[in-house]
This record gives sequence, C-alpha cells and structure tokens, in this order.
Amino acid sequence: MWKTGHSLIKKKIKEENAPLAGEMSGHIFFRDRFFGFDDAIYASLRVAEIVSRSAKKLSELLGDLPKTFFTPEIRIYASDEVKFKIVEEVRKTLVTAHPVIDIDGVRATFPRGWALVRASNTQAVLVMRFEADTAEDLAAIQKEVRKIVEEAIKKLGNG
Repeated sequence: MWKTGHSLIKKKIKEENAPLAGEMSGHIFFRDRFFGFDDAIYASLRVAEIVSRSAKKLSELLGDLPKTFFTPEIRIYASDEVKFKIVEEVRKTLVTAHPVIDIDGVRATFPRGWALVRASNTQAVLVMRFEADTAEDLAAIQKEVRKIVEEAIKKLGNG
C-alpha cells in the first residue's frame, strides 16, 4: 500500500522491485518491459497475453479472486485549507476503534472490510472508498465512517 499518484507509484514500484502496482483509479503499472507504464490498452493486452499462455479461461483465472462489494470513489467538497485537517480528525476517531494505515489519508480495517478517507492531492475534495465481504457489511462500514466524516466537517467546516 502506498500513496496515490503517478509519480509516487512509479517511484515506489522501483524501490520495492515490484512487478506490478495499481491504484483504485484503475491505473495499472507494469515494471517489466518498460518501467512505470500505466496505459489501459497495454494492461488489457498484458491480460490477454496471460490468458493466451494459460490453459484456463479468463473467468477461471478470475474465479480464484475473492468476491467483494465496494463503492465507487465518493467525493465530498472540502477546501484545500481544511481537507487535511478533516482527514486528521477522522483518523483520530477511527484509530480508537479500528486498526488504521495512514500512509495516504486514513484507511481503517474492519473485521469484514475497510474504509479509506483521503484528501485529494489535486482538487479541493475528500475522497472516500469502501469495500466489504457482503453488501450488509459495506452499508454498515459506510454508515459508520460517513457519520465520523460528517462530524469532522461539522466541527471544522469544509471551506
């Protein structure tokens, strides 16, 4: 796990000697054949190459992946002056009840899912994403974290 952003991911993939990296935005980075390449057509062709070299169908290869429920990126306006303060306030609350990773915003781990709240590096918004094992877990995690975010915005304002 690392910070979001093209140049940050390219640097980290090199530091870690990782063959592959990806962002929630859909950017997929391959280190081999060309360092740091993150083109959708290239990624699609690499998947086609993997399938062509396998005896399995793509659906079979993907069948080994866990089934999860997730939200799209949820964006909430927050001025550049306050967005990082809101994330810090959210972190302070979440860390009292959940394990958190604060590399890029705050990612809280729940028993059957996770939540991410981060300040955009390029726009005056907070970005949230949620993932869980079931639709019910997803709704519960989202409800809990959205309430915390709303309380932080109420306390600090959103510009």
